[in-house]
Amino acid sequence: MKSDIILSGVGGQGILSIAAIIGLAAVENDLYLKQAEVHGMSQRGGDVQSHLRLSSHPVHSDLIPYGKADLIISVEPMESLRYLPWLSGSGWLVTNSTPFINIDSYPPVEDILTQVRKIPNHKIIDADEIARQAGSPRSGNVVILGAASYYLDLPYASLEKAVTEFFSRKGSEVVEQNVKALRAGREA
Repeated sequence: MKSDIILSGVGGQGILSIAAIIGLAAVENDLYLKQAEVHGMSQRGGDVQSHLRLSSHPVHSDLIPYGKADLIISVEPMESLRYLPWLSGSGWLVTNSTPFINIDSYPPVEDILTQVRKIPNHKIIDADEIARQAGSPRSGNVVILGAASYYLDLPYASLEKAVTEFFSRKGSEVVEQNVKALRAGREA
């Protein structure tokens, strides 16, 4: 088993939380894991990305080569386009349709989604609205993870357990909200 995943978004959208949840699920399944993350200007709404490499065999590099990512999980649609050079021909792109407009020259959202739709294997969901409907407007990142769970080489039960473990320090109500968000994303 080998799975190379790129997570992308904007600072404050929970990219590193998604990475930690996937990491917890990978460890539970006795997988090797390497992670590299970039979050330089994230406090100012800059891009954040993380490379995750999961494998049943030792992983030697934490960076995914161009054209080798099995999955891109993006919480922001324009950021999903930034990492397309990493996506393999058979890879999947799962992205939120709701933009985080942090620049004056942000392109029209429909133009961005048109580009995403050109990718043979793509899934676009309105994670922000699904999170609101699930009762946790701040859980759009977990909704996206739920939608991407079909394309992760991890048992769904492990992801749900990892969400529970990751949010447990914030109390049972937050755990319940995020498990509900994960399930809503999977159903989407």
